[in-house]
Amino acid sequence: MEYRFEEKLMTRVTDQSSYRRRRFIAGALGLGAFSAFSALRYGDSVSVANETDQDLTAKNDGDILLFEDTGARLTTKHAATHYNNAYEFGWDKTDPYQKSGAFELKPWQVTFDGLCAKPGTFDLDDLMGMPFSHLEERVYDFRCVEAWSMAIPYNGRSLRDILQVVEPLGSARYVAFTSVLRPEQMPGQASAFSTLDWPYVEALTIEEAMHPLTFATFGVYGDQTLPQNGMPFRVTVPWKYGFKSPKFVVRMTFTETRPKATWHLENPREYGWYSNVYPDISHPRWSQATERRIWSEGEIERIPSRPYNGYANEVAHLYPGDRQQYR
Repeated sequence: MEYRFEEKLMTRVTDQSSYRRRRFIAGALGLGAFSAFSALRYGDSVSVANETDQDLTAKNDGDILLFEDTGARLTTKHAATHYNNAYEFGWDKTDPYQKSGAFELKPWQVTFDGLCAKPGTFDLDDLMGMPFSHLEERVYDFRCVEAWSMAIPYNGRSLRDILQVVEPLGSARYVAFTSVLRPEQMPGQASAFSTLDWPYVEALTIEEAMHPLTFATFGVYGDQTLPQNGMPFRVTVPWKYGFKSPKFVVRMTFTETRPKATWHLENPREYGWYSNVYPDISHPRWSQATERRIWSEGEIERIPSRPYNGYANEVAHLYPGDRQQYR
């Protein structure tokens, strides 16, 4: 195939000095800041972050990682990489860290097919379109359906930038995501105890997939080598429960009809197809009104949950009418 992502993506690279001066606390953005945030494009000469152009570099305050301009706090990297759900490696929270040593991160390719004008298979570097060190970093609040959460810095680019390259057709209403199937490297896929039908599949509406907050993610904490966090390529959708952010993605398919989703297939009563974060709509087995914010292995704080995980101003318009239909 002659058409390559670099032809469009490499023309939109932010100069590295600008990247290093600007890091984004997306969980703290309101609607006013969102317009500036969404204006960031690789190559656009738009000044974002804040008007005073303060450095947003992280600093350590004892054992607490803070951002200098806002005091916003991150979950420690150790906690975020040692407490995970990645059932491809096992059902315990420590399995993704302990049992992913044999997982091969490279080579990695992603296929785009279905209702798009320019389908094809592309290497990971094509999708990034630039060196990893030049990618945008966004700090998103991550909310698990199990009512725990973290604040994590993700490295990547807007998924919309990538999807526009393959040109979805007007008839494409959904995007389906298929994760890798490697039972020889992912012991959870080979386990007799797993009831899931592998490979893992997930899906979004085309509006959700093209939303500026939906993030094509190639690393966390500036690190590409963390399969326990879904690397080398995952999609991060911060206003939904975490299982709606598919890991280990190897295929994206544009469809007109609503695709299947693994956890919705497994138990639709407990795991809705949309699975937006609604604190007032409880999981059948527990309340979603509050969450356990994990800051480190030794510190967990109980905090109120927020509609759409704090991103209501940016995404609530996608879900008109009765919210029960979007749970």
